[in-house]
Amino acid sequence: MRRFRGEIIRKSLHFLIALVPLLASVNMTATLFLLALGTTFYAFAETSRRAGRPVRLVSDLTLIASREGEKGKFVLGPITLGLGAMLALILYPEPAASIAIFALAFGDGVASLAGKVLRGPSIPFTRGKTVSGTVACFLAVFAVTMQVTARPLESLAIAATAAILEAIPAGNFDNIVVPFGVGILAAMLFS
Repeated sequence: MRRFRGEIIRKSLHFLIALVPLLASVNMTATLFLLALGTTFYAFAETSRRAGRPVRLVSDLTLIASREGEKGKFVLGPITLGLGAMLALILYPEPAASIAIFALAFGDGVASLAGKVLRGPSIPFTRGKTVSGTVACFLAVFAVTMQVTARPLESLAIAATAAILEAIPAGNFDNIVVPFGVGILAAMLFS
């Protein structure tokens, strides 16, 4: 139960990153500044926690949300999450940036939760990624891309790309790989 609670907290952070496109539409510079500040603050808090000086709330959440293999190590996920969102905003025009960030927020988040809850067969060579998680990623990204673009064929291509990228066993670096790859395709399709 503790592992599932940690997964819920970890993926809630993924879902929160979906607010970035809205914030960026109001003020891009401020949004990038907030992402950089949050990422830097988290790095400071995690370094302090590792040195035996935990930062209230942040260190507590980190311990609850960390995976089994991260115990006693620097938890990198929030940093790559922030970097993935920043890269999407910097590299891609709209709507590609939003689609890339939504793929990060919902594709990866839903895939992980579905994989844990629904289980099912694992995909070979993916270090435990499941068919149910990959299908859930595909469906989530298709739904949000359709919401943004109302273009079914392009949405299918983006969803398939996100599902493939999410299935790559990249660890915490999927937070960079997914928005980067999805953003490239979205920029090509919608520019």
